[in-house]
Amino acid sequence: VPLTFSHCTVCDFIDITYGDDSIFLQRPELAQDGDFVIGGIFSFRTGQDYVTNTFQAIPEMRKCNNFDFREFKFAQVMIFAINEINKNPEILPNIKLGYKIYNNCGTMDILRAALALVSGLKDEISDDSCTESETVQAILGHSGSGPTIAFEQVVGRFQVPVISHFATCACLSDRKEYPTFFRTIPSDYYQSRALAKMVKHFGWNWIGAIAVDNEYGLYGIAAFIQAAQEFGVCTEYSEAFSSSDPPDRLQRITGIIRHATSKVILAFMSHREIKLLAIELYKQNITGLQWVGSDAWITDPSLADNEGHSILVGSLGFSVSSAKIPGLEGHLRQLHPSQFPDSQFVRDFWEDVFHCSLNNTANTPKKPCSGFESLQNIQSYFTDVSELRFINNVYKSVYAVAHALHNLVTCEEKKGPVYNESCVLTKHIEPWQVLQYLNTVNFTTKEGERVYFDNNGDSPATYELVNLQMTNKDTMEGVTVGIYDASLPESHHFIMNNNPDVPVSVCSQSCLPGTRKVLQKGKPICCYDCISCPAGEISNLTNSIYCLKCPAEYWSNKQRDACIPKEIEFLAYDELLGTLLVLLSLLGVFLSMIIILVFYYHRETPIVRANNSELSFLLLFSLTLCFLCSLAFIGWPSEWSCMLRHTAFGITFVLCISCVLGKTIVVLMAFRATLPGSNVMKWFGPAQQRLSVVAFTLIQVVICILWLTISPPFPFKNFTQFKDKIILECALGSAVGFWAVLGYIGLLAILCFILAFLARKLPDNFNEAKLITFSMLIFCAVWITFIPAYVSSPGKFSVAVEIFAILASKTNTKKNMMGKGASKSF
Repeated sequence: VPLTFSHCTVCDFIDITYGDDSIFLQRPELAQDGDFVIGGIFSFRTGQDYVTNTFQAIPEMRKCNNFDFREFKFAQVMIFAINEINKNPEILPNIKLGYKIYNNCGTMDILRAALALVSGLKDEISDDSCTESETVQAILGHSGSGPTIAFEQVVGRFQVPVISHFATCACLSDRKEYPTFFRTIPSDYYQSRALAKMVKHFGWNWIGAIAVDNEYGLYGIAAFIQAAQEFGVCTEYSEAFSSSDPPDRLQRITGIIRHATSKVILAFMSHREIKLLAIELYKQNITGLQWVGSDAWITDPSLADNEGHSILVGSLGFSVSSAKIPGLEGHLRQLHPSQFPDSQFVRDFWEDVFHCSLNNTANTPKKPCSGFESLQNIQSYFTDVSELRFINNVYKSVYAVAHALHNLVTCEEKKGPVYNESCVLTKHIEPWQVLQYLNTVNFTTKEGERVYFDNNGDSPATYELVNLQMTNKDTMEGVTVGIYDASLPESHHFIMNNNPDVPVSVCSQSCLPGTRKVLQKGKPICCYDCISCPAGEISNLTNSIYCLKCPAEYWSNKQRDACIPKEIEFLAYDELLGTLLVLLSLLGVFLSMIIILVFYYHRETPIVRANNSELSFLLLFSLTLCFLCSLAFIGWPSEWSCMLRHTAFGITFVLCISCVLGKTIVVLMAFRATLPGSNVMKWFGPAQQRLSVVAFTLIQVVICILWLTISPPFPFKNFTQFKDKIILECALGSAVGFWAVLGYIGLLAILCFILAFLARKLPDNFNEAKLITFSMLIFCAVWITFIPAYVSSPGKFSVAVEIFAILASKTNTKKNMMGKGASKSF
């Protein structure tokens, strides 16, 4: 049967019919006449018997079960605020506010109450009879997001403002869908971000999420998961259920919690669902969990009523700021059934508090009420005003409507909110006019709290972070441990007063400095392995996602968390290898000096004179220089040492080989001179010998000068040969110059070897040529072997190979100097 809406032509109300049948609109639970009437929808009772509507007939009003004293308290705060405003001459002077408060549970009956407030009729609605309309100027409520969404989409089409004190669903901020909705509680968008920041603050990155299966829970948990992902928090599971679901669904969720690895659970639900979940977990002995709660249940006083409340001790969650309302306690304690004679709920409430019966004729085991009962000395949640959080939101909602009405009736031209700052007509105030003024409401309460609405009808986001703790009275109390204020700069949104003890809930332990995170395949980003940084790279932060390369002159330490200067390697004097080579060089110098002294002492003997003493002394001197030049290869390379070591090596070697070459030519020419008619020696006398040595050496000097002028050797830090070391060595500068020096030495050595080879068959008394031949053969062998050994030797050992080649070749030459000389005849 289609649901139809028709507008009465005589009076301003909505006729709601199912086919041909009209709906009898119920009367309000609490009411008071006034010039302006404010509507209220609260659920004094929370439970309903499950009924499946077939819609073959008009759905009847469903009976509500249980008591919800918090909702009844909300209604009384609304009444208290309206009475306070009526007594205040500064707000709406000479105007009386009235109220119509409905007590309905279940979305369908809550929608029925909203339509009754919009229509404003007390009697039957029909097509042929209309009565005077009593449409309310605004509707306060409901506490739940789901019912609010349901009726706001209907009443919003008729521009009736709806102000909620508890509906936090972020979806209600959509002005296109809910154009007349306001709230004095922050949107769940801010609460979700606050919860995500709080979770991040405690280092939890692996949590479970459970929501009530309605718009409030699903929107809230979706917003939280999105915000949590921005802060690097992962959700192991996300489930939803409602209090009306079959028991097996709740059991399935508790099974998921039992086998989950996360120790923190975000519960985005109402007090009804969290109670059911806590009881089931208590029965199955599932403990050790840290609960994070939404504002719908974290401070609910009824949590301690069920046997599983110990599961929730230590819970953390955000709640609206508490406040004080002077005079409220007196109003609550003055409540009496005589004030509301038509309210059945007030009678039921009274009977429940005092355990008596107001109906003397009823057959009940309760004793009759004496009539002297009073709430003045009763300590209960209803009369407790020590912590007014959501109650203060109801109080602010009433005052927001009152200020809007006050601004409307006292509007001055050119200061209005509509039509180019014009005022609206106040003769017949309509809800849409109140709506316009609600958008501009801005006032401060007696407690100094500023009340206003943004473009989406939302209030400023300010929360207190509370920690549920057991008191001495075996009740749970929310202790404030931090605040969240979205109006502050981003870095100061969340401020902790003190940190409670909380468990650790992570998928993977933090990666220490020296390691990096590598995601586990197929798992969220919070699940990862910690891999040690490779050599030469570090990570000095916890949970680093990458390793940083050390600068060229630095290397990673063993822990891979810091870069330390690389070990600098060169052939030093104070190390074993360097000391050994220095000793060998000095030994060569010492032996050369001994031979020089021996030759000098026997300089007048025939054997010394026959051995070409001038060249022999010059050869011994060059050998001494060769041994000494090897010392230039040891120690810290500098510009001068790099230039000296190669040039000194090249020049002294050429000088030495030139002397050997001269001696070889002398021996060869001397043998030729013994032949009849030969006059060769006159072309190679002492002067020519000295001149040849000078000429050969001068050529090498010129090559070295050109090398040093064009591109000399220079000290060089070798970073490529070893990754963890810096090799200090001498770069060649010009490779052509280096190979020219070596090539010239090799050319003279080969020439010397050829000449000595030609004179190898001289008689035994002329064995010097044989020794020179052998010496040059060993010399060439040493330096030919040196090339691959030098290339393949790492670091400082290449320098050691070069020094060893110098010492070996010079030692061999010196050894042949001590061999047999020429014939005694010389």
